Amino acid sequence: MLDAIIIIIFIVAIGSIGFSGVDLLPLAVQEQITNIEALRWLSAGFASIIGLALGLVAQTTYRRLETKIRQTAIETILTRAIGLVIGLLIANLMLAPIFLLPIPKEFSFIKPLIAILGSVIFAYLGISLADTHGRTFLRLINPGSIESMLVAEGTLQAAATKVIDTSCIIDGRIEQLLDTGFVEGQILIPQFILQELQQLADGSNDQKRVRGRRGLDILNRIQEAYPDRIVIHPADYEDINTVDAKLVHLAQEINATVLTNDYNLSKVANLQKVAILNVNDLAQAVRPIYLPGDTLDLKILKAGKEPTQGIGYLEDGTMVVVEEGKEYVGGELRVVVTSALQTSAGRMIFAKPQTSLIT
Repeated sequence: MLDAIIIIIFIVAIGSIGFSGVDLLPLAVQEQITNIEALRWLSAGFASIIGLALGLVAQTTYRRLETKIRQTAIETILTRAIGLVIGLLIANLMLAPIFLLPIPKEFSFIKPLIAILGSVIFAYLGISLADTHGRTFLRLINPGSIESMLVAEGTLQAAATKVIDTSCIIDGRIEQLLDTGFVEGQILIPQFILQELQQLADGSNDQKRVRGRRGLDILNRIQEAYPDRIVIHPADYEDINTVDAKLVHLAQEINATVLTNDYNLSKVANLQKVAILNVNDLAQAVRPIYLPGDTLDLKILKAGKEPTQGIGYLEDGTMVVVEEGKEYVGGELRVVVTSALQTSAGRMIFAKPQTSLIT
């Protein structure tokens, strides 16, 4: 609506100038025109076209300025306004003596010219000084405001909001991740995720009921531990059937990151250009890397395929094949890594026992 008003104002104003501009023609020229009214309307029509072009330029400029102001931190606007006011005050104080000087009438235009140029120069200097030293001023008034200003102007990048999946809540590792501080930003719990957890907790299937109650307990604990970061989001999309589709749609709407451990959801979200944090990928990335010559303490759980082999497992589930480890089944053994192999089923480590038996 405002865009249309701006354009109409320019069309009417420039058209009116074109309509009235015919009167500025010399009288001799006006007397030679047989139909002065037609010329007025013709001139108004051409002027209106020019007004339309100027109106479009003004409307585009206004929208760009509005977008720029919206993206600018309130702290930056405040400091620049203060700098502008101080600059204009200094300009008036410094230029006041000039207006007291006697100036001949033929040079009377110098005073307003000096006033305009001086005000513009000092206003620009005031704004420049505010941009340079305004942060120090804000830091003295409010130490926390400087961070929000840097985020708004793009110097710092704000942490993306995380939207959490049902499977990630039930998994439970999100609680430890929050405790370590590796997950930043707000954590949104959509209303439809809560409903899904409640349905699981109230279900007839014993296994699903346990999982649902576990998820609700974990949510309660993290909300008590981080009340400022855990937010229940009321959004729901009745026209979307599946919870995963709702989750991806919400993340797209608010430009958030989906936190999950669901492989299929990760693939679907990636196809729709939604950022994903997969807890399983994180667990894979932070697994310790064992190189040949490294030692580790391992409990031999069973015999291997080969006659002398023993099999043990690391805490992350990695299988360790120990040569000459069969005789230590049921005991704990210190082994030396000889090699590692990455297979489609996961990582496999080969080792051999050290001379001393631990248990």
